[in-house]
Amino acid sequence: MKLSRRDFLKLCGASAAMLGVGATVAPPALAPKNLAAPVAPRDVRATLIDTTKCIGCKACQSACKVANGLPTNDRPVALSATTLTIVDLRNISTKPNQPEIKPVKKQCMHCEDPACVSVCPVGALVKQADGRVTYDADVCIGCRYCMVACPFGVPKYDWASANPKVNKCGQSCLANGKRDKPACVSACPQQALTFGAREELLAMAHARIRENPGKYINHVYGEKEIGGTTMLYLGGTSFEALGFRVDLPEIALPKLTWEAQTKVPAAFFGMMGLLSGIAWWTHRTERKESNEKP
Repeated sequence: MKLSRRDFLKLCGASAAMLGVGATVAPPALAPKNLAAPVAPRDVRATLIDTTKCIGCKACQSACKVANGLPTNDRPVALSATTLTIVDLRNISTKPNQPEIKPVKKQCMHCEDPACVSVCPVGALVKQADGRVTYDADVCIGCRYCMVACPFGVPKYDWASANPKVNKCGQSCLANGKRDKPACVSACPQQALTFGAREELLAMAHARIRENPGKYINHVYGEKEIGGTTMLYLGGTSFEALGFRVDLPEIALPKLTWEAQTKVPAAFFGMMGLLSGIAWWTHRTERKESNEKP
């Protein structure tokens, strides 16, 4: 490796410049402009799920299957490519040998800044202006990046298919004005599910907590978790006992990813400049010693 002093200084200068602009050459798929676009709060639709009202009838689960043309003759126990909404039966008892089963509806959380959208390389997952995170099976290539990215473990792979894809609730039952509310919400006989503007539902949830402090814990799950979701939950017991992750940050995961990825180009080019400089100096010393030998 032969570098003159001038070439070495040029290389160092270029490396320093890259350190300053490294963020601009971060992977374009992760750039903020390609993540979910901000949505006006008044336009975001959401669903409030009051777990204290749920009786475990699974009407929401059946309605979801019918609305999405999925098999209805199975008995699912977890989310899958053919079960997009599940009524999870949780044992919330703290007493041994005295189970207390609590049904909890689970589905895609429809994050306000979804990690699945940020990692999808083909745009099969899209954040819509009304808050839905939709999925297009015709575009999906089955890479399963979304499965890894989702903090709630929602997207599921269709292992039984000859042409496997992932699947999740995309609230397609609302597409093209088919319904004024999701099929699961319409089917609930206990009115445990309420659909409407997210801001209004949050106000409703906090009012219920205020008016019934002995019935609810003082937390609306989904209000702030990973930047907020459009599936909001009220609970009468801890959300950890109900099977929810309680270790999530309040900042959206794509923002955390973007902050990390912007550092990669700068570190790479900085290291390249450092190693090039070391190589130049080493070879310069070797040449000097060689020229001094008799």
